[in-house]
Amino acid sequence: MNSKEESSTLCGLMTACKQKRLSGLSLVSAAIFIGLCQAGLAQKTPEAPGSAPPSTLTGDAVTLFQNVRIFDGKNAALSDPANVLVRGNQIERISPAPIAVDRSATTSIIDGGGRTLMPGLIDAHWHAMLIRATPAQAFGDVGYNNLLAGDEATDTLMRGFTTVRDVGGPAFGLKQAIDEGIVKGPRIYPSGAMITITSGHGDFRKLTDLPRTIGGMLTRMELIGGAVIADSPDEVRVRTREQLMQGASQVKLTAGGGVSSPFSPIDVTTFTGPELRAAVEAAENWGTYVAAHAFTPAAIQGAVAAGVKCIEHATLMDEATAKLLAEKGIWVSMQPLPDALRLGFPVGSVQRAKADEIWPGIARSYELAKKYKLKTAWGTDVLFSRALAQQQGAILASLVRWYTPAEALIMATSTNAELLALSGKRNPYPGKLGVVEQGAFADLLLVDGNPLDNISLVADPKNFTVIMKDGVIYKNALAK
Repeated sequence: MNSKEESSTLCGLMTACKQKRLSGLSLVSAAIFIGLCQAGLAQKTPEAPGSAPPSTLTGDAVTLFQNVRIFDGKNAALSDPANVLVRGNQIERISPAPIAVDRSATTSIIDGGGRTLMPGLIDAHWHAMLIRATPAQAFGDVGYNNLLAGDEATDTLMRGFTTVRDVGGPAFGLKQAIDEGIVKGPRIYPSGAMITITSGHGDFRKLTDLPRTIGGMLTRMELIGGAVIADSPDEVRVRTREQLMQGASQVKLTAGGGVSSPFSPIDVTTFTGPELRAAVEAAENWGTYVAAHAFTPAAIQGAVAAGVKCIEHATLMDEATAKLLAEKGIWVSMQPLPDALRLGFPVGSVQRAKADEIWPGIARSYELAKKYKLKTAWGTDVLFSRALAQQQGAILASLVRWYTPAEALIMATSTNAELLALSGKRNPYPGKLGVVEQGAFADLLLVDGNPLDNISLVADPKNFTVIMKDGVIYKNALAK
């Protein structure tokens, strides 16, 4: 069928859709059918010059990396010189012997010159919509905030971070724009809105928003999907299901007090057991898991008892809590928070006082995680600071206070990818991430040097001579 015939057929279908006596279709069904017909016509519209859907960005394109040393994301040593063939968006072949390719227009050959080829980095605790915006802007104009977040997403990718797990914020639209090739950015595993209680961490309302009427009007914070309030098991269940409906790969609850929230003391536990279990049950019904913000032993232990699979922070855990996490096989997603983040809160503010309470626990929590061999993921938790976001790689490198460079880089690649896989069928990118091996997604960095010897290389994006995500080359400093 030629294009004219296809157009005629689609127009005929559209006409049929619009007829009042369309057999067997309700008005709603007819509307949906009309939309599908119009979508079919839209697909026949020529692409704008220079644009292409993601499928054609990769398609049958071939990239051959020659003469590279591979850090595969799992082993603490580089490979001997090797060659890596990428076809489409996957690694097709890895060989010490030369790999023959058809030198067509869709083939790129990159001479690595002995540089290190490694997996793209993964940040397991990121807030894509809350990096550049100020706290006052965060719940303001949605259009502006999305544009701001889109530009930051591009910077994130160009820092070598090809995947992030977003643990709170209205990132669904940004994720869609990235996946469709409209915006350059990392893969996003979204949680959607943080679910919290009245006065819990994530409740950024003003006192003038009180009293809250259950079932009443939502505040601006809730309407845009930044955070939602749930004060009963039934409300928790609804809010959890709403995030899953929008495409959440995992659900984020705040089980204890937090630093940045004005009405949430660190020592307070928030959700009750039945409330936490309601979220866990709803998430498990969808084949995924709940991640819970928790600093203190009480908050952590309550979340674990309810069936939470991943604790965010765990900064003030004690020995008994660490043992519990080890026995239950619970993940901890931890962050070596830079002191600049603490100092960013004004002296005398509630937030600064709570930050001062938290920071001394960072080193102790990492020591316990190592001692009990906890399943430890790595993230940054940068908020409201473009300058700190630019230190994303340096925050990763700071893990050498407790880990070898290889251990830190394994954590930020294959280990973080294991955590992402807990999403099961809710995984938006099913496949192998965080590794350089046959069949894995082609999310790759070519590093000018050996980061296993000098992890500070990942702190400066200039050291990434090639950045590839999903088989697409976003940076190639070696191109002639």
